[in-house]
Amino acid sequence: MYPLVTSDGYKYPGDETYVLDILPVATGLAATASDQTLSLFDPLRLSQGPVRKITTDHGNLKAAKVYSGVNSIICTAGENGTVSVWDLRLNPSNARALQIGGNLPGLLALSCSEESNTLAAGTELANHQASILIWDLRSPSTPKSQYHEVHSDDVTELSFHPSTPHLLLSGSTDGLVNVTDTRITDEDEAVQATFNHGSVHRAGFLTSEIVTNDDPSSLLLYAASHDEKFAIYDAAEGSGSGAPTLDLGDVREALGCQYLAGVLAKVDGNGAVVGVGAQESDGWGLDRDMVVGLPGAHGSELVRSFCFYDEQRVVFTAGEDGCVKAWRPGN
Repeated sequence: MYPLVTSDGYKYPGDETYVLDILPVATGLAATASDQTLSLFDPLRLSQGPVRKITTDHGNLKAAKVYSGVNSIICTAGENGTVSVWDLRLNPSNARALQIGGNLPGLLALSCSEESNTLAAGTELANHQASILIWDLRSPSTPKSQYHEVHSDDVTELSFHPSTPHLLLSGSTDGLVNVTDTRITDEDEAVQATFNHGSVHRAGFLTSEIVTNDDPSSLLLYAASHDEKFAIYDAAEGSGSGAPTLDLGDVREALGCQYLAGVLAKVDGNGAVVGVGAQESDGWGLDRDMVVGLPGAHGSELVRSFCFYDEQRVVFTAGEDGCVKAWRPGN
């Protein structure tokens, strides 16, 4: 194990605040928290606290995704059925660039594609229906597409393919992971692949190559269930419904941990980094074959999010102890 040490950190005021997500953007490190705030930190000066702090009005903040990292634009959504688009380059009073939705069930999942000017949101189950709504942000008054029958329970995960953004991955507590071609409005025809994984906690694409009809050789995705079962599937043509390509089963047994903190696909498309946590041992690790240890991590509290910068050799973590921490190699 290669251990890192805490080099900097910030703790939110109070004892009941969880840090939910940390998202790197050009102007710094964005973080959402259970006090319903969206904050921007200087990653080199975490201990100085937020550079900007916005109080959202979702009622209960449930999801956050980067729309444009270069332009520091973040989308958030929550239980009041709205999505807010924030420009973190601006002062908090002027930062909300757009609000869409309303009159919707609570929103649990988001995905954004700057390339196609598209935002997707997934709802909780309400009136026997869980929906996926897709907006073109150039004309956001009404959704351009809606899928009401793709899932039969809470939509917990959404992810546009990074280089083929008409493909949308969705996961739900109904146990299904779907890949949908959002250019098709008919729901029966739009779903290109379906996998029955079990109640989905996290899921995403692992391959970033452009997908065309002439090259369906591999379209890898991962899924992790609420009971910590982890598998990789190939959604390419001819393999869109069936056994996983790799089935690790219970990741707690496979990696000697207590929970899965997250999965980040590598920028070069060559594999992924898996973050796992342990509440009763020395820390948590990244990557199965070359473990990086963060001794102590967030103590007995869950790690909710992490990100890393390979070139700077730094890892950032956020947890239910209300802390954001930076980790670097020791001397």
